[in-house]
Amino acid sequence: MRVSQSWLAELLGDVPPADETAEAFVRVGLEIEDVHRAPELTGPLVVGRVLEFEVLTGLKKPIRWCQVEVGEAQPRGIICGASNFAAGDLVVVALPGAVLPGGFAISARKTYGHVSDGMIASARELGIGADHAGILVLPPDTAEPGEDARPLLGLSPDDPDAVIELNVTPDRGYCFSVRGLARELACSLDADYTDPAMRVTVPPAIGDAWPVELADSGCPRFVARRVDGVDPTAPSPWWMQRRLLAAGMRPISLIVDVTNYVMIELGQPLHAYDASRLSGPIVVRRAEAGEKLRTLDDVERTLDPDDLLITDDSGPIGLAGVMGGASTEISGANEHGRIDVLIEAAHFDPAVIARVARRHKLPSEASRRFERTVDPQLPPVAAERAAQLLVEHGRATVARGRTDVGAAPQPAPVEMPLELPDRVAGVAYPPGATVRRLAQVGCAVELVTGDDGRGHVVATPPSWRPDLGQPADLVEEVLRLEGLDVIPSVLPSAPGGRGLTPAQQRRRAVSRALAEAGYVEVLPFPFVDPTVWDAFGLAADDPRRRTVHVLNPLDAERAELAGTLLPGLLDTLVRNRSRGATDLALYHIGQVVLPHAKPLPMPDPAVDGRPSDAELAQIEAALPAQPVHVSAVLAGDREARGWWGPGRSASWADAVQAGLLVGLAAGVELRVTAATHPPFHPGRCAALRVGDWIVGHAGELHPKVVEALGLPERTCAMELDLDLIPLDDRRPAPRVSPYPPIAVDVALVADASVPAAELAEALSDGGGELLEEVRLFDVYTGEQVGAGRRSLAFTLRFRAPDRTLTSEEANAARDSAVAVAAERYAASQR
Repeated sequence: MRVSQSWLAELLGDVPPADETAEAFVRVGLEIEDVHRAPELTGPLVVGRVLEFEVLTGLKKPIRWCQVEVGEAQPRGIICGASNFAAGDLVVVALPGAVLPGGFAISARKTYGHVSDGMIASARELGIGADHAGILVLPPDTAEPGEDARPLLGLSPDDPDAVIELNVTPDRGYCFSVRGLARELACSLDADYTDPAMRVTVPPAIGDAWPVELADSGCPRFVARRVDGVDPTAPSPWWMQRRLLAAGMRPISLIVDVTNYVMIELGQPLHAYDASRLSGPIVVRRAEAGEKLRTLDDVERTLDPDDLLITDDSGPIGLAGVMGGASTEISGANEHGRIDVLIEAAHFDPAVIARVARRHKLPSEASRRFERTVDPQLPPVAAERAAQLLVEHGRATVARGRTDVGAAPQPAPVEMPLELPDRVAGVAYPPGATVRRLAQVGCAVELVTGDDGRGHVVATPPSWRPDLGQPADLVEEVLRLEGLDVIPSVLPSAPGGRGLTPAQQRRRAVSRALAEAGYVEVLPFPFVDPTVWDAFGLAADDPRRRTVHVLNPLDAERAELAGTLLPGLLDTLVRNRSRGATDLALYHIGQVVLPHAKPLPMPDPAVDGRPSDAELAQIEAALPAQPVHVSAVLAGDREARGWWGPGRSASWADAVQAGLLVGLAAGVELRVTAATHPPFHPGRCAALRVGDWIVGHAGELHPKVVEALGLPERTCAMELDLDLIPLDDRRPAPRVSPYPPIAVDVALVADASVPAAELAEALSDGGGELLEEVRLFDVYTGEQVGAGRRSLAFTLRFRAPDRTLTSEEANAARDSAVAVAAERYAASQR
């Protein structure tokens, strides 16, 4: 939205310089795009009259050799490439020696076989507008040839007229008008403000101007006013053209300029119909399938049943609130040399207009305002204002009657405590500030005593502020008008005795432990494709196939929330491999979704109040469980190769160790037992247990899974449920013994089917309190131990907390540990 300072000054009495005006707008929350100051222009710039012209032939584009009167004894000959003027028109002429904006110097020069003694300028060349389709043609009798054109164009050095360009956000639709911007500026400057809508007298309606029927709720109100006998040759007054140019619009004709001017002034879009081309009553309705409409831009559009139309007996004559139709466009004069005009001023539903404009890719000045909500009380005022301007400048007469169908919605009053803005901002505002500021934005304010015995404000928002619907909206108005810069930026102090919960501490400890072990945390895509369960080799009745479907997914092929982190983590591994990373150790901690086997229906509570306790209980029961899982995947080398050796590939043992590491960080020591659990390799899968309860699995993925998902060979993974691990916030500090340990090696021969972890557990149980660590360091199979058997060598480390152990005590503890292993698994010592 662009507005000139002179237009604002008309409604405020006076405005500060351009920079201060821009700052005043910013203080009340408006965004400034740019400040367009009066262009720098030197040298002779005068008004000229085109006496005659000759169209030069034999050229690729039309060129005119013009004789222009500029107040001198003889007219000047000037070459001009525009064709939007006629003999007798007043134009702006830059004489030799003038320098136009951008450093464009004018001089007499020979071109097209003639000496062009100056230049006839366009609005863009003069820096007062963006139009360059033709030269700037002034209305007749605006000035005499030879007069200085600067004051006429607002370029006088003594009184420069700057243009403020603002970015109007969707919630401030009323600022898409000079009326709204002047009100905001008056609030910022604490200045008096004259509402231009209040200066328009709307006489009582005597009959209808045209029959109108509203057949759809998308148009709550429709006003029509008829003006007969508009002179099509009457020019728009120069002050109107100048303001339109400053607003970024090209003056076209009096009728079009008047509707655009009123729209910019008041914010109410208008449309003018040629009354002679209308047939029958106007009906506002939705489009029917297959209907077509040729709009004013000469494009035939196929209409959608959701489109809101303006129609008459001939069919559609306009896209409501967007663009009129070509069939009722203002055309030539009637037999009396006049045009009868029907002015439409309507109120439309913002969402309906926004959908129509986007569907047809047809943004317009009208649709930009309607989709941000227009004041529903404006239609009769805007129609009357346009009619008055046409009567004044087009020598027309207003026909009897005004059609006003429908009704404007009435705003609901909002009540809030009088001191609420002070409490929200933490500022003690002066007495009366709340009432004064709400009155400035147009609210009807009443002070009452609330049920709590305190003073309350009951504010009825004005018709142009539909966004004021709750106390928080009123608070925002008071705060922004009093100044957001006066609200102190104070960091609230954290209350003592609070911090991370035990669950949050455990999650951080687990994440830190994995990161310290060389794993990299990633955030994979949380949704999965249901076909991944086939790749995982899950049975048809596997509960992990139960997922929660996302109604509005980001990716239509991945629209499920799953009960495992592995699919997303494996996708991330594949993506990193495709980017050249070969040795990967990734982890992720996040929530999964475990739907119930028999899900309960989710209630649909009303939104006008708090759900009942029964509804809240049903919502809680219907929600699926969402425990926190931790998962890790490995591929490539776990230990890098170098001068020290060939390195070591990641294996199932590393995945198991990652699970044990998570357990230690969570405060428990997990048990490891053999398991069969897709998608893991049946012979290389371990169950991670707390006691006898399984909390996760780790191991190498099945080769078929690796092939189906395009994973590196022998990819390993681990996943466990953190919420299944008992949470104990009692974390005693570890006791460090000052006495030396004694390490004893022992080799046990057992059946090859006995897991090493179970042998290690038996040794731990038999070693007693002196046993500090059991570590497997060698595995041997061969003729010396027999077929189907293997030798597992462990290092047992013993230490006493209060003394130095003797060899006899360590050997006795070792023998006790071996005895338990022999008893449980028939293991013998080599």
